[in-house]
Amino acid sequence: MKITKAVIPAAGLGTRVLPATKSMPKEMLPIVDKPTIQYIVEEAVAAGITDILIVTNRGKGIIEDHFDASPELEAILEKSGKLDFLETVRGISNLANITFIRQKEMKGLGHAILKAKSFVGNEPFAVLFGDGAIVGEKPAIGQLIEHYGEFGKGVVGVKKVDAKDIHKYGSLKVEHIYDNVFKCTDMKEKPQTPEEVLSLYSIIDRCVLPSEIFEILERTQPGIGGEIQLTDAMREIAVTDGMTAVEFEGKRYDMGNKFGIIQAQIEVGLQHPETKDQLREYIKELAKTL
Repeated sequence: MKITKAVIPAAGLGTRVLPATKSMPKEMLPIVDKPTIQYIVEEAVAAGITDILIVTNRGKGIIEDHFDASPELEAILEKSGKLDFLETVRGISNLANITFIRQKEMKGLGHAILKAKSFVGNEPFAVLFGDGAIVGEKPAIGQLIEHYGEFGKGVVGVKKVDAKDIHKYGSLKVEHIYDNVFKCTDMKEKPQTPEEVLSLYSIIDRCVLPSEIFEILERTQPGIGGEIQLTDAMREIAVTDGMTAVEFEGKRYDMGNKFGIIQAQIEVGLQHPETKDQLREYIKELAKTL
């Protein structure tokens, strides 16, 4: 079944990168010359997604403005002959059919996904977390969609994390199938003891879910932090039906983390045609002083 719908939860407060996020959503923090959320939307589009719902909250109208048409700016660019910029600006508002809904109460990621029930309907859908930019030759979410078609089960994108950091993530029980593909049969959100750790594989920013997740979320009780955890709902599917875990290709940047932001700027800047040469020389000179 072709997957054409995606949900991007982007309602978090971005407290880890305050004060920058006091008035600017973390999803709008730029990586060189594009905001984080544009990278995420472009990834979805590259994977064949045509309809996207972005879940926001109060104070994030700037995200809607970014993907809207800008007639005044377009007129100025056209009049001044800056046609390359004009094409870029117009392209942003035509990437996909993008709609928005607000999560009026901060009740967790699971609650944010539940807001997408009427948008999704009875179809499987992709989820791309709003603060995780993944850069690579193949869209990460596209790799997951491919394996949804192969096995017909929900798919989670995974990476191995350091043992010292696993308590910040969710831990998965996995069985290797082939190459970078695993069967997932259990999950533990933010394990706090070594006994609770199922493996060092964790869900990282991407998944493809069946519509049955909404029925489960509606009866999922608040978990860690008093929030409705998406992992708790996905665990029910993993334990009963099993899910597929894919260690996707691509470099992931945590744009809700100060170091992740700096890392993205440098590494993407070293690939960007307008900045790579100057940045490389700057880093070489800077390294001499360290």
